[in-house]
Amino acid sequence: MSYGGYGSGGYAPPPGGPGGYGPPPPASYDSSPPGSYGSYPPPGGPPGGLPGGGFAPRGSMGPPPGADPQLWSWFAAVDTDNSGSINAQELERALINGDWTPFDLDTVKMLMSIFDTDRSGTIGFNEFAGLWKYIKDWQNVFRHFDRDRSGSIDGVELRDALSQFGYQLSPQLLGLVQRKYASSVSGSRGMPPPGISFDRFVRACVAIKQLSEAFSRLDTDRDGWVQINYDQFMQTVLTLP
Repeated sequence: MSYGGYGSGGYAPPPGGPGGYGPPPPASYDSSPPGSYGSYPPPGGPPGGLPGGGFAPRGSMGPPPGADPQLWSWFAAVDTDNSGSINAQELERALINGDWTPFDLDTVKMLMSIFDTDRSGTIGFNEFAGLWKYIKDWQNVFRHFDRDRSGSIDGVELRDALSQFGYQLSPQLLGLVQRKYASSVSGSRGMPPPGISFDRFVRACVAIKQLSEAFSRLDTDRDGWVQINYDQFMQTVLTLP
């Protein structure tokens, strides 16, 4: 199979997400405090009249030595069973998109697989700190490419984002990505496909990055063509987020 322009040039993933995951570095993206893309509702209620619910302060257990008190308060708010760790269900209930819809479950599972570094099935505080930074970095990336401030990524914005990340996808592949990760069912006849929400945008970019890296490892002579057997193909596909 062939694949042109896989990850050539563009931005390299930043440190932060373990296991080779991560968004392109924010570079000159907006570094203002994160808004509602991928937010956690703040402890005690939303600030400044923003819509949505919030977490009440929980428990009396203090943060571990050296921990950021604000980050610990987020962690404690998400840890609703006070177990000292966060499971997938707690994380799913906590994460919201810019329109206050919950994160897609597949994206939550992807985040768990990235940051559950000890493979315990849960995320401890240190792992949560990495997850928090990862989401903040992606917020800046999303804001940069959501140029019409619609709260979703349309086809043109997706093309621009992937191109700047170094992935030159054909129009056919771009359309496939947009339909696969669209936030709702396909648009009516003659209407453009719906946009991609923050959570699905993150998952789409990680999937493209993983596929491109898998192809690059197999394309040892860098001619844009590879020959693989059935097991190699299945391993590549089944490891996608």
